[in-house]
Amino acid sequence: MQKLVGGVVASLSAVAALYFVYWTVGAALASAGAPHFISVVVSFVAAIAVARYVWLHSTSAGAGFVRSTMMGALVTGAVGFSAGFFGPMIFAPSANQGPLLGIFITGPLGLMFGGAGGAIHWFARGRHAAAAHDRLPSP
Repeated sequence: MQKLVGGVVASLSAVAALYFVYWTVGAALASAGAPHFISVVVSFVAAIAVARYVWLHSTSAGAGFVRSTMMGALVTGAVGFSAGFFGPMIFAPSANQGPLLGIFITGPLGLMFGGAGGAIHWFARGRHAAAAHDRLPSP
């Protein structure tokens, strides 16, 4: 079950990173006069790197406080950004300022709430794991 959740989280993070890097770095490269395929390659490389990072760190067993907080913040922030950025494009295509919702509201709120959720998760799970580890007999 943990691998399934890790795969879903890694996939969502990869899609969010792909679009974010494509639109931000791609815009900077286009204004610099670089060919279009460079921004596509850079965004796919970033998406693969983010997916690998999230996959490796979401399925690891011994997550510390900082890692739990950062993973919660990054994953929830990516989902919030994606929902706020692409949702208005899908449901209200005539709204010219729709993607700003993801950039200024849902992305940062997802980052903050995800960090708090990761910290709460660590406190809830971390204490049980530490107590179980302390009860193990020493060799």
